[in-house]
Amino acid sequence: MDGAPAPASLPLRDPLVRFLATAGALFLGWYLLYELVIHPWGVLDRAVIDNLIGLSGALLTALGYTLLPEPANAEMIRTVGVQGGHLLWIGDPCNGVSLFAVFALFLLTYPGPWRHKAWFIPIGLLTIHFINVVRIAALCIVVTIDYELLNFNHDYTFYVVVYGWVFLLWFLWVKRFARTGATAPGP
Repeated sequence: MDGAPAPASLPLRDPLVRFLATAGALFLGWYLLYELVIHPWGVLDRAVIDNLIGLSGALLTALGYTLLPEPANAEMIRTVGVQGGHLLWIGDPCNGVSLFAVFALFLLTYPGPWRHKAWFIPIGLLTIHFINVVRIAALCIVVTIDYELLNFNHDYTFYVVVYGWVFLLWFLWVKRFARTGATAPGP
């Protein structure tokens, strides 16, 4: 042979294929870790949900709403609500943990300086969490207006807002901080 790389290694030279393969492998690893260890353990999900309840309750109180009292024996209930509405239950799929992982894995896998990743990922995770706090508070307010609006806003409106924010962060990363060759911004 004339020193040409083996055909099996050619696809990994393509940055897109390398990105997709690495991101896919990391996501599969995260998925298995979450489904088999983290989620059954419950501590991470519970901590994030407790924080969401506390922060959204504080936001609602700051906006002048009176919170509904926790039901008796509410240690694992995971609800928040305001007078005139209903208690909203916050489930594990709504706590944002999986979205945190997808956001962070994208940035870890995508090219860019590690010193920027070291601050951009935590700030991104905090802003995603804050958007989720606002989403929960807004849903508490929505049910005081009309409970029938809850499902539509939960399933559509706030998906667009939350995922739109994540895509905006990814776009900012790709356009401002990622290295993509000679056109990438300096350090």
